[in-house]
Amino acid sequence: MPSYWLQVSVRVDPAALDAVANFLIERGSPGVGIKKDEIQGYFVHSQDDASIRKDVRRFVQGINGLYPTQDRSLRWRLLKDRNWHSAWRRFFVPQKIGKAFLVTPPWTRPPTFRRRQVITIEPGMAFGTGTHATTRGCLEFIEKVAPSLQGRGFSALDVGTGSGILAIALAKSGAKRVLAVDVDPLALEVARGNLRCNGVEKKVHLSGAKLSRIKGLFPLVVANLTAETIIDQAIGLGKRAAGGGWLILSGILHPKTQQVVKQFAGGFEVIRQKREKEWVTLLLRKK
Repeated sequence: MPSYWLQVSVRVDPAALDAVANFLIERGSPGVGIKKDEIQGYFVHSQDDASIRKDVRRFVQGINGLYPTQDRSLRWRLLKDRNWHSAWRRFFVPQKIGKAFLVTPPWTRPPTFRRRQVITIEPGMAFGTGTHATTRGCLEFIEKVAPSLQGRGFSALDVGTGSGILAIALAKSGAKRVLAVDVDPLALEVARGNLRCNGVEKKVHLSGAKLSRIKGLFPLVVANLTAETIIDQAIGLGKRAAGGGWLILSGILHPKTQQVVKQFAGGFEVIRQKREKEWVTLLLRKK
């Protein structure tokens, strides 16, 4: 049980509350509290504090650029444990995503469904618990695309794997080999545990390699990142998708959607867009 928690209080434009709350949860906060236009998130106090502060500050700055307001602030406090370790579990319950998946924390026994793949994820120190709109969008598009590839015994690439949730979904959707990459060593550690928990560690290869060092072509490439990172890595992402292959992109705030689409206009066709509140997920196919 942690002795201390790192508390962040974020005051933003009311229109941005949901986006900030989702980001804090994806970054590892077990839950958030919302009071009017202020959000409070909690992180286990650790050597990762500086990285958490940097990520949150960068995200809030981006949000404030989209939703300017005169009254905004970002405050941090270090708090002693108040038995939150068990209390925050109420924020995570089994949830259905699309028609193919059920995402559940490890301490809950989910109901049995014949046609749903159960993905068990330990919430905590890496992105991807299934609660975020971008994760759900990727899972729904994996559900859509995977059946058309299963006959080939397809391979897949998951860029920025985080908790490993999308790599697990790919493995459980028929992929014989999944390459899951992330430059964050902590994310790879969390993902490795989740792969074992879901029994797919033999199908998924974890790597800390940068996208520029990855070779080969993949019928399906998934990248749940940010609009800025996708734009920066657009050439590399496009090169890794096989001809006629699929590219799923998410982590995109709606105002930046067209900027992302333009990066792939020459070689890809946009098949579908899914918007959930501020977030957009794209399904593209290589020409």
